[in-house]
Amino acid sequence: MDNRYSRQLLYRNIGESGQDLISAKTAVIVGLGALGSLSSEMLVRGGIGKLILIDRDYVEMSNLQRQTLYTEADAKEKIPKAIAAKLKLEHINSDVTIETHVAHCDAALLDSLASEADIILDGTDNFDTRLMMNDVAFKKGIPWVYAACIEASYSSAAFIPGETPCFRCLTPVLPSTTLTCDTAGIIAPAVHMAVSLQVTTALKILTEQYTKPFHLHIGNVWDSDYMKADISNMTETTCPTCQLKTFPEFNKETHHALKFCGRDMIQVIDQRLTEDLVKQTLNQANINYKETPYFIEFSYSDSRIVSFSNGRLLMHNVLNLNKARTIVNQLFG
Repeated sequence: MDNRYSRQLLYRNIGESGQDLISAKTAVIVGLGALGSLSSEMLVRGGIGKLILIDRDYVEMSNLQRQTLYTEADAKEKIPKAIAAKLKLEHINSDVTIETHVAHCDAALLDSLASEADIILDGTDNFDTRLMMNDVAFKKGIPWVYAACIEASYSSAAFIPGETPCFRCLTPVLPSTTLTCDTAGIIAPAVHMAVSLQVTTALKILTEQYTKPFHLHIGNVWDSDYMKADISNMTETTCPTCQLKTFPEFNKETHHALKFCGRDMIQVIDQRLTEDLVKQTLNQANINYKETPYFIEFSYSDSRIVSFSNGRLLMHNVLNLNKARTIVNQLFG
């Protein structure tokens, strides 16, 4: 092993044995926004063996203030975040195997990808996806590490099947807010604090050193506040995920249309809408479109629409699901 990891090897809690464990492990990162882009970079620089990256969105200018992997060129070209992240990460550490999925992460997809994973990292922005992630992780017996941030606040915790309570058990004590980065804003230092805690915990898990007491970390960088709470004994005896093992989010029917958290954008998934069908329909309707290697972009009914080849549409400036469905029916029948 060259001196790439020499400073990490010198750290007594990692050393050569810890580095060998890290380089043999696979991590799944769900979401490559502020949290996921930074955690992926930290893990790649730390020598993780393989990363599986999942994200449904593409880079926009408003991302650049806090999503540290991306550049203006990525935003101008609207490169999917998973693709842009892979390109940057490969330039940082070409020894790491990186697999990408430009897709909406539902239970079926995560279940299939997590089969080879040693850990799952949360890069999402909503409770519903985290509950799904929690169900998949506990169903498959894989640890996952939660992280969240809004305004100047941050939080993080690890959930390990058979050892800790699960995310659902802690829902009553987790920071709860209807605010999002798009409505309340966020500063980059809060992201870095959340991810620093998340990746540190991930390294402990990957090197088999994460033991009791298990903590939920909460802080605010603007006010310089920080606290940690011992969650070791907070398991709910009737929890449907970690105790009853009915996994309600895993078995929930997938919605074909959903609103992005805090944004005037709707995602619609319709397997009929192949790339060929979309182009044929737009040509017949004399609707101009821009084609990239990753998607087709066009405007219709005051909405900017991005169509991916797997039947997934992102509709900008659409406020409700009914309008989104109406647009799809008007265009594609």
